[in-house]
Amino acid sequence: MFEQFTGAARAAVSSALEESRLRGDRRIGTEHLLLGVLREPAAARALVADADTARSALADLDREALAAIGIHTQGVERPPVPASGKRTPFTSGARAVLPRALAEARRGGGRRITPEHLLAALLDCDATDPVAAVTAHLGIDREATLAHLRATTAV
Repeated sequence: MFEQFTGAARAAVSSALEESRLRGDRRIGTEHLLLGVLREPAAARALVADADTARSALADLDREALAAIGIHTQGVERPPVPASGKRTPFTSGARAVLPRALAEARRGGGRRITPEHLLAALLDCDATDPVAAVTAHLGIDREATLAHLRATTAV
């Protein structure tokens, strides 16, 4: 499927891998895909948020979740995962985004997946997905943003 990605969409997925390593995660999740996509200026404009803001929101959510079970992380840093020769796996949620991105491209009459298609697929995730939590934390209305994205970019 990656052969159908534009160069910018491939760069977004590569950025997602980097984001997962920087966060100390061993799998690429939808939250990492969101961070990778937001490194692309057009996608960031569509969401009215940038990767730094989303990264901060994700860190806040992590701290809140840990505090809810009695773990306080003040002063604790997760070390980055060192690069390895093994392929970093996608979570099931992240894997599900890829065919939805292709469907978004086809909806607009295209055959190549752009970062905007990835963003549309991420916005269309289930309410229990980490992307939903991040966008809610940022005050983003996913449905309205998705509708606007589809209307303005022919996604």
